[in-house]
Amino acid sequence: MTVRPARGDRGDLFDATCPTRHLLDRVGSKWSVMLVLTLHAAAPIGDAEPGFAELRFAELRRRAPGISQKMLTASLRSLERDGLVARRVEPTTPPRVHYRLTRLGASLVPALLALRDWAETNMPRVDDNGAAYDGRLASRG
Repeated sequence: MTVRPARGDRGDLFDATCPTRHLLDRVGSKWSVMLVLTLHAAAPIGDAEPGFAELRFAELRRRAPGISQKMLTASLRSLERDGLVARRVEPTTPPRVHYRLTRLGASLVPALLALRDWAETNMPRVDDNGAAYDGRLASRG
């Protein structure tokens, strides 16, 4: 049974029953990170606030190389369910579907930018460490 913290209480990542773990799994997935940052970087159109521009589904797919349509749909649904992304459907034929960050989603951006910067800066060191580790394992036979 999952125990939820009382409304307004913080979760505890180190508590095995804390839903914070599930949230981190969702927002920490590579596709969620890429989609939130893609929506954040989109140029505002019309009177949209910076950071809250809308992108259509096809445009999101173009800007997230390697994502399948199925994974894009699943990731956007998860982000929408968590209140990080808003979805708007234009009643045209075929319908035009637009996505944008919510204020809650935008509040995640600074943390994701910091994580991205750390990963891009440290990837060579991580690769070197992995190669050294693999070399030690191989020499043990």
